[in-house]
Amino acid sequence: MGFPAIAARPVSLNIGDAAKASGVSTKMIRHYESIGLIDAARRTDSGYRLYSEQDVQVLQFIHRGRALGFSLEQIRELLALWQDKGRASADVRALARSHIEELNRKIAEMEAMKRTLEKLASCCRGDNRPDCPILDDLAMH
Repeated sequence: MGFPAIAARPVSLNIGDAAKASGVSTKMIRHYESIGLIDAARRTDSGYRLYSEQDVQVLQFIHRGRALGFSLEQIRELLALWQDKGRASADVRALARSHIEELNRKIAEMEAMKRTLEKLASCCRGDNRPDCPILDDLAMH
């Protein structure tokens, strides 16, 4: 004789524990819920949010996506692709390649900003005199 099978109970975490487990702040969890990026949390009778392990996995996914610089809209697309088991990996790759192009553009812009600031800083004497080419340049543009 065996014991009757016991259904596994879903783990229910409060928002603080879900935040710690996922790396996403409680404020951002609420924000993601308010914009529909994540499903509304289940609630206790007293109104506290409850999160399952699956909810935490989604939050971890979002956290990693944000760390890679994906926008919230891109993450929304990635989440839909992740949850669609019939997806084509080509769709995911295309989104990633598009993001890489965007990052390359931003890097080029930042490198140009850095070169400009380096040039301006090299022109500045950095002494006690009031004249400053850095401030002059900012005022002219």
